Amino acid sequence: MNYLLGIDIGSSSVKASLLNVETGTCAGSAHYPKTEQIIDSPEAGFAEQDPQCWYDTARDSVRDAMKEAGAAPEDVKAIGIAYQMHGLVCVDKDQNVLRPSIIWCDSRAVPYGEAAFEALGSEQCLSHLMNSPGNFTAAKLAWVKDHQPEIYAQIDKIMLPGDWLAMKLTGDACTTASGLSEGMLWDFQDEAPAKFLMDHWGFDESLLAKIVPTFGNQGTVSKEAAEAFGLAEGTPVSYRGGDQPNNALSLNVLNPGEIAATAGTSGVVYGVTDAKKFDPKSRVNTFAHVNHSADDPRLGVLLCISGTGILNAWTKRLLGDISYKEMDELAESVAIGSDGVTVLPFGNGAERVLGNKNIGAQIAGLDFNRHDRSQICRAVQEGIVFSFLYGMEVMAETGIELKTIRAGFANMFMSDVFCDTLASVSGATIELYETDGSLGAARGAGFGAEIYGSLEEAFQTLELRKKIVPKAGNYAEAYAAWKQHLNAVLSN
Repeated sequence: MNYLLGIDIGSSSVKASLLNVETGTCAGSAHYPKTEQIIDSPEAGFAEQDPQCWYDTARDSVRDAMKEAGAAPEDVKAIGIAYQMHGLVCVDKDQNVLRPSIIWCDSRAVPYGEAAFEALGSEQCLSHLMNSPGNFTAAKLAWVKDHQPEIYAQIDKIMLPGDWLAMKLTGDACTTASGLSEGMLWDFQDEAPAKFLMDHWGFDESLLAKIVPTFGNQGTVSKEAAEAFGLAEGTPVSYRGGDQPNNALSLNVLNPGEIAATAGTSGVVYGVTDAKKFDPKSRVNTFAHVNHSADDPRLGVLLCISGTGILNAWTKRLLGDISYKEMDELAESVAIGSDGVTVLPFGNGAERVLGNKNIGAQIAGLDFNRHDRSQICRAVQEGIVFSFLYGMEVMAETGIELKTIRAGFANMFMSDVFCDTLASVSGATIELYETDGSLGAARGAGFGAEIYGSLEEAFQTLELRKKIVPKAGNYAEAYAAWKQHLNAVLSN
C-alpha cells in the first residue's frame, strides 16, 4: 500500500494521519497528548511551549497512526506538515533550541509592532507587508532582542513551529514564503524577505532559514528521525503550511472567492483573493496562501477570533456535569437571541479584530429569576458566531464576498445551533467536509512529491458531509443587540 503522512502541530495537541493514496481515505490517525498540551504563561499575556513536546507528541502520533493503518515504513511515500502560525523558535548553530517557543496567542510583542508601524509609516507597512507588523513572529523576535540579548546573540536561525519540526525530521533548516509572510517577514512588492522591517529592528538576514517552495522537496528523513518515528530514511518532506492556510488547502479552498473556516480553540474565517488588498487597521490580516506566486498571486485574508472553542470548553468546565451534546440540546431549547443574554467571547488575550485590545469575556443581560444554563449555552454559541460576523464585515471591506463557507465537520461545526446561526446571520451556505489539517497536509505532500499530478487530483476524493442553508428567524435582531453590547464596551 502507498500512504501519505500528514502531521498537524496544534497548540492543544499534535495529530498525525495516514492517507491512502489510491482511495483518498484516512487509513490511520492518532493525536497526543490525550489531554490538552500545556501552554506556559510565566507572566500575564505570555504564552510559550517547549518545542521538544511537539517532537515527542508527533513521534508518538506517527507511530500510533502507522500501527492503526498496518503500514510499513517504506509504505509512506511523502510527508506534509501543518503547524500553529506566528510562533517563534530560536535555534543556535547546532540546531539546539535556545528558549521556549513564543506561540501565536502570546501578546507581549504588541507594543513592538505598534512602535514599528508608527516609525515606518502605515503606507510602507501596509503596501509591502499587507499588515501592521502587529504581534507576529518578527515582533516577538524584537522582544527577545530587547529583553534577552544573551539569547539573541546565540541565534543562528529563527523558525516557525513547522519549520522546526521539518528540520528535526531532515536536518535541513528551511522555510517558505507563505511562512515568512505570516511572520511579517515577507515583502509583497519585492516578493522577497522584508529587508526594511528587518533593518528597522536590526535583524541580520542570515537569521532566516533557506527559502524552499511550499510544495516540493524540502529535505528527506534522516536516519535518526527514521528510527525515532518508525519511518524509512530518505522519505521526502514535500509540503508545509501554517494551520489556517493549510485548513483552506484541506477544504480545497485555493481560488479567489473561496472561503474556509474553522472553530477550534480559536476561530478563523479565511478568504482567498488574487488582489493585494489589506485592512488599513489590520483587524484582519493578509498572508501568502500556499499556492501564492509572484506571477499568479493567491493571498489569504484571515479573520481570527481567539476566544472561540476555548469559551465553549470553559463553559463546559464551569457547568461541571454536562457533555457538549447536552450543551447543544440546551441551546436548541432557547429561542434566537438567548432571551436577552449576550456573551462577548473575547477572553483569550488580545483580539486583532478589536485593534489588539484585550477586553476580556463578558456576559450581560442575566436575570436570576428567568435565566439558567440553557440561555448561557445558547448565548455562548451566538456570541462566538456574532464575533465571526463582526469580523466578516471587516473582511467585506477588503473585497471578500461571503457566499459559501467550507469547514471540516469538527469542533463547533458539529453543533446545529452554531451552524444554523452562522449560515442564517451571514446569509452564506455552509459546506462541511470529512477532513482535517493532518489529512490536508497529507494531500499537500502528495502533490509536492508529484504523486498527484495536480491539486485538483489530490482533492477529487474529498467527501462533502453536510450542507447548511440560511434559515428565517430573528438572527439580525439578535446580532444587533450583541453588537450594541460590544460597542458600549469598546467605547468605555
